[in-house]
Amino acid sequence: MGSDGGAAGGVADESRQPVIVASLRSPICRANGRLKQLRAPDLLAPVLGALLESLAVDPADVDDVIMGNAVGGGGNVARYAALQAGMPLSVPGLTVDRQCGSGLDAIALASRLVASGGNPLYLAGGVESISTAPARANRNDDGELDFYSRASFVPPRFGDPDMGVAAENVAREYGVTRQQQDAYALRSHHRAVRTAEEGKFAGEIVPLKAHGTVVDSDDGPRASLRASTMARFPAAFVPGGTVTAANSCFDADAASAVVITSVKRARAMGATDGLLVLGCDTAGVDPQLLGIGAAHAAHRLLTNHSVAADSVDLVEFNEAFASQTIACLDHLGINPERANLEGGALALGHGFGASGAVLVTRLLAQARGRYAIQGDSPLALAMISIAGGMGTAALMQYSRL
Repeated sequence: MGSDGGAAGGVADESRQPVIVASLRSPICRANGRLKQLRAPDLLAPVLGALLESLAVDPADVDDVIMGNAVGGGGNVARYAALQAGMPLSVPGLTVDRQCGSGLDAIALASRLVASGGNPLYLAGGVESISTAPARANRNDDGELDFYSRASFVPPRFGDPDMGVAAENVAREYGVTRQQQDAYALRSHHRAVRTAEEGKFAGEIVPLKAHGTVVDSDDGPRASLRASTMARFPAAFVPGGTVTAANSCFDADAASAVVITSVKRARAMGATDGLLVLGCDTAGVDPQLLGIGAAHAAHRLLTNHSVAADSVDLVEFNEAFASQTIACLDHLGINPERANLEGGALALGHGFGASGAVLVTRLLAQARGRYAIQGDSPLALAMISIAGGMGTAALMQYSRL
């Protein structure tokens, strides 16, 4: 399904216009770190519970729980987490897997269901516990198990590079230098550190109990990072390359979710503002250059809605690698300085299935923090590139209801 939703500048049918009225997330912590004992439902269930409490929503009124997950053990983590959160047996759950795009695609699916009518209410988002991800294996002809580190994303004839190699391919193809990558990554850390120090993350984080302590903050941003430090890192994936551990994200455990419904129902619930979902799109690209996928999805989405990329006020891109972030933003004509204003995954970490939902949570928090008082209606864009050569984008607009 291509782009869909309303058009910028107005709400045509309040019973079919999707709006995100609340969003929360867990702390984002390095894999095998402070949250390593928590499985995916343990990360997600407290976020779901806090969302319902924040809006005084009766859990029985939720039509479905739609969650993304990329490397979990299956078993429908959305349903499991919903029940763990205390939701009634009558509430179903659906787990979506589009790898790194899973969380954003879960929100896109929920928005399309709202647009189909009936004024439903969904919890949508994503979760990843990389620390507790199960070992995976294929069964050989003799019945023996052949363990593998990651799944194959496309048939071999298309090429199926590891993520770091694909990031190098993008850097080479689009002329992104080592200096550009290091500078961008350093800026992401500095922005995230400043945002944390100003307390701007606190309102969106649901504290979690782990290891007998309460974890209530992200552990990735580095205040001590300097350009000289960045320059010392060697190429991490291709000899002589430009992609390093310092200008790449780290794997993280995280969960994030939103409440999405129609404008009509949101008003009846007493919601006063939110992110109108104007449209979503997913595009396919060459798997060798998978990092550019988000730009192709965003370009088609913006074109279909007659929106110039440089007119979007808030841009959140999942910074898996600085090379692909810069390449995608340049492809769209968006100054990289204007993206991820409060830091991104290069500083915070990449929780695979959760990361797309984190983008939306960050956009709602920034829109409320920067525009609510003025009464402005900024456009917001979330973008994520996906293994196998894909990208998903969502165009939203902050609005008073």
